[in-house]
Amino acid sequence: MVRSNKSRRRGAAPVRQSVTIPGPLALEVRRIAQERQLTMSRALVVLAEKGVRAEAEAKENLKAAYRRFIDEQDPASKEEAGRDLVRAVFGKDAIADDTVL
Repeated sequence: MVRSNKSRRRGAAPVRQSVTIPGPLALEVRRIAQERQLTMSRALVVLAEKGVRAEAEAKENLKAAYRRFIDEQDPASKEEAGRDLVRAVFGKDAIADDTVL
């Protein structure tokens, strides 16, 4: 089936989707829905949108850390940029603090 450009522009239309989520997650979503006075459906949409934005931001932060590491010329700054890159890839706790003085 070939879609026209016109039908692609209508991609913002809501799509009904049935999903099964684990019980503990459903309880958390229900709690959030009640706190924010939302329906379960709306709470799921809000949380999904937040997750998609967080994923995009993490990807952009990774790209920025990589670019900084590649572009850095000063050895001390490059080492710090490398640490930032490792944190971007593996999380902020990926590098232990140096406790040996």
